Amino acid sequence: MEFDYSPKVKEMQAKLLAFMDEHIYPNENTYHQEVAANRAKGNAWIPTKIIEELKPKARAAGLWNLFLPKSSRAPEGLSNLEYAPLCEIMGRVPWAAEVFNCSAPDTGNMETIERYGSEANKDQWLEPLLKGEIRSAFLMTEPAVASSDATNIECSMRREGDEYVINGRKWWSSGAGDPRCAVYIVMGKTDPEAPRHSQQSMILVPANSKGITVIRPLGVFGYDDAPHGHMEVELKDVRVPVGNLLKGEGQGFAIAQGRLGPGRIHHCMRSIGAAEYALELMCKRLNDRVAFGRRISEQGVWRERVAESRCMIEQARLLTLKAAYMMDTVGNKVAQAEIAMIKIVAPNMATRVIDWAIQAHGGAGVSGDFPLAYSYANQRTLRLADGPDEVHRNALAKLELAKYMAGAKPVEMPITRGS
Repeated sequence: MEFDYSPKVKEMQAKLLAFMDEHIYPNENTYHQEVAANRAKGNAWIPTKIIEELKPKARAAGLWNLFLPKSSRAPEGLSNLEYAPLCEIMGRVPWAAEVFNCSAPDTGNMETIERYGSEANKDQWLEPLLKGEIRSAFLMTEPAVASSDATNIECSMRREGDEYVINGRKWWSSGAGDPRCAVYIVMGKTDPEAPRHSQQSMILVPANSKGITVIRPLGVFGYDDAPHGHMEVELKDVRVPVGNLLKGEGQGFAIAQGRLGPGRIHHCMRSIGAAEYALELMCKRLNDRVAFGRRISEQGVWRERVAESRCMIEQARLLTLKAAYMMDTVGNKVAQAEIAMIKIVAPNMATRVIDWAIQAHGGAGVSGDFPLAYSYANQRTLRLADGPDEVHRNALAKLELAKYMAGAKPVEMPITRGS
């Protein structure tokens, strides 16, 4: 078993760490101050200057579009295993990934268009996304149904001649609040009478299409994530060309499974980075503060929490690397158990570590003076985003139980780098 990163990845890690030290950490407060200033002027939904200024520097440093493997349009793309430690570093600061054109939901949307879109779709939407000229949103979840079961989706996509007519209401449409958001990937039903998992389709919808209304931003523990945002969106008699359909009618569920695999593991990579940063802040705080005559770091309960945090982070990292390796070598479908496991483990681990870090900071931990409260809100949301914990646990249990069903063939698990 080889646990070391390749020389290529080590070189990129060093380059990315240096970029974070020079450009990201010194501007953590700058970003939030800029959003606050825009909000005070009456419009928080304006792209920040600091991110736009840093993007050309990241691109010049060769730290651009690292997430997309095996694409002729993004030759700089890495494998999942190579990308994991770099995505983790980006995840230490919630807004950092956008600087490198590696932020959700654009990453998942670009991979979806690359895999399932026509060449015309790629020319129109993928190219400007890869250049960072526009942004995108993914419209799947709906307020009227339990969207943890994607077959519940009610948004209708009815074909009329050379167009599809779309009607429905979506929410938690991340990125739809950004004025640069130019295209949505929308999941809806093209045939309600088809078999359960063949009713859904996905289609590219220009964000400026007639009949689209962005109703409101949805807050997470009071954070609206401007200028990105998680929006509620209504689509009323929205017409788009048939050529915008991805892969074909009835393929929406299959596309969703393909799209959410990489998306889930990218979230988990960033979760590990967020936890690592929280542990760093916790240790510095514990070493700096004195209570009852000695450093807080000398008190037993905090040493226990620091040690437990390190164990949990390392366990999650190894499981993430194993899942990434399997995705690269045997494919997302074979790696579905590992993807489910890490989607359960990583956000739960991160929320625990960040919660302890908040506790170590006292009142400062829940204030805006430190990034911990905002980081906690992000990680707690990930226990719902891309499938709630309960759904992933259920899927994982079914895979495990199937191994021992009477008459079932043994499930052979491949020997992997993380095994």
